[in-house]
Amino acid sequence: MRRHRHAKIVATVGPASSAPDRLKALFLAGVDTFRLNFSHGTHDDHARVHAAIRALEAEVGRPIGILQDLQGPKIRVGTVRDGRLDLVAGESVRFVLDGAEGDEQAIPLRHPEIFAAVVPGQDLLIDDGRVRVRVTGLESESLTAEVITGGAVSNRKGVNLPGTLLDLSPLTAKDRADLAFGLDLGVDWVALSFVQKPSDMIEARGLIGDRAGLLAKIEKPQALERIEDIIRLSDAVMVARGDLGVEIPHEDVPGRQKELIRACRLAVKPVIVATQMLDSMVGAPAPTRAEASDVATAIYDGADAVMLSAESATGQYPVEAVSMMDRIIRSVEGHKLYHSIVAASDPGEEETPPHAVATATAVLAEALHAKAIVAYTASGTTAARVARKRPEPPILALTPNIDTARRLCLLWGAHPLQTEDVNSYEEMTAKAADYVQAEGFAKPHDLIVVAAGIPFHTTGNTNNIRVLQV
Repeated sequence: MRRHRHAKIVATVGPASSAPDRLKALFLAGVDTFRLNFSHGTHDDHARVHAAIRALEAEVGRPIGILQDLQGPKIRVGTVRDGRLDLVAGESVRFVLDGAEGDEQAIPLRHPEIFAAVVPGQDLLIDDGRVRVRVTGLESESLTAEVITGGAVSNRKGVNLPGTLLDLSPLTAKDRADLAFGLDLGVDWVALSFVQKPSDMIEARGLIGDRAGLLAKIEKPQALERIEDIIRLSDAVMVARGDLGVEIPHEDVPGRQKELIRACRLAVKPVIVATQMLDSMVGAPAPTRAEASDVATAIYDGADAVMLSAESATGQYPVEAVSMMDRIIRSVEGHKLYHSIVAASDPGEEETPPHAVATATAVLAEALHAKAIVAYTASGTTAARVARKRPEPPILALTPNIDTARRLCLLWGAHPLQTEDVNSYEEMTAKAADYVQAEGFAKPHDLIVVAAGIPFHTTGNTNNIRVLQV
């Protein structure tokens, strides 16, 4: 079976979607990769979902990606006296490192890394930015701040520090245990939260190795300052607009989204746009028109994938949300302006033979109105290089590695298929013709374009193009 669209859909699994029959319904509605959110659920819960997805994969005969999303550090206030403290703009408030309970003037904040890093003039955002305070004074175990935006502070509310680089690993003890568990399960992607700097990616890579793809969640302003290095050290990127939108001005998020998508295309790394894409469908059977436009904008920007969070995890209409996202993507990609808009944002490519060959493959396929591009790819690199040009023909990515096939479920335009490796040029062309017909991409006498690296059994060596009549 094949998708009649290029961009991919990622859906978060939760109580509304974890049953095997519901997972199948979501896949049939359009999910390409399932996200397991390790901020919630037990290891047993995630193991059952993982097993159900793999059983579904065997049933439908198509690779399905599984993304493990690690929770990351959670910075929260402690227990507030009486469970609630109302702050008024202009007044002073004190945060304390120690103490079992705050009082009318003090809020527990048991994070020594904050007291070590924050300086007067920097802001603390509480409860997703609903309350904002500005640091005015600092001692070793307490700080004072002026309330800029007042509101209620209750127990365990989250704290964001947009202007502060914290000396904090993105991998907590819980994350390390979850990561070991996920790698043993066999997840295809690991999403790293709370990325601030390139060394965070190096730390995670040291634990993951090549057992899964490493995905950087961009949700901190500090990450934007070193974004090229972070992208280079990642295998994919997520534009996590929820936390990012708390820490940078709302009006800056759309521009940052476009910048990140462009940077990832240039680096040949898949990019996911996430958070609140169809948020109203948590409780309603249809999205707002603004939400439909938001999904469409990500597709026009050239994103590889768009993601559902609460819509599919806890919402009342998970299947309908996936179906709606599928319909929006197909409508955008069928619009007469789509290809010209995506082409206008083409970031160019590196001046190397493999990149040039992949670019020529995409251009040639469009010029010939080929029915498909066949990319022989061991690691996924050849398919990704072709996909960067966002060609109109679909990309049939043939790989002998099931891990590669599953990871390609995030890549724009790719229809991944695990096949036996080829050993000769004649076998390459014969199998390409067979697979495009078997998968419904072409009929006898149609033209296809084949890209591969020769000699075979090497990675990253895209150096051969073949135009073939089926």
